[in-house]
Amino acid sequence: MEIFGLTLTQIVSIIGLFILGLLVGILIRRLLSVALILLAIVILAMALGYLSPSSLVALLHYAGYALATAYAKAQQFINVIPYSSLAFIIGLVIGLIRG
Repeated sequence: MEIFGLTLTQIVSIIGLFILGLLVGILIRRLLSVALILLAIVILAMALGYLSPSSLVALLHYAGYALATAYAKAQQFINVIPYSSLAFIIGLVIGLIRG
């Protein structure tokens, strides 16, 4: 069975890539939102005197080690993402804008 010259398997693959891109876009948007909220909390805590620059440096060192580990895991995941697919990119953009 063909629709617009595409087989059913190809159509399901395109829809799957679109949904994957949509979910990744939503995830990125939510992570950016959380990062901005954390930045606002740190700035407010420093302005109110609850957080000193030296404790912030220690916190950032600890977070740096955690981020390095997360980055190494993300590198493995990036090799799996089909970011060259047009359906994935369209889903990603929609997820970033509307997510």
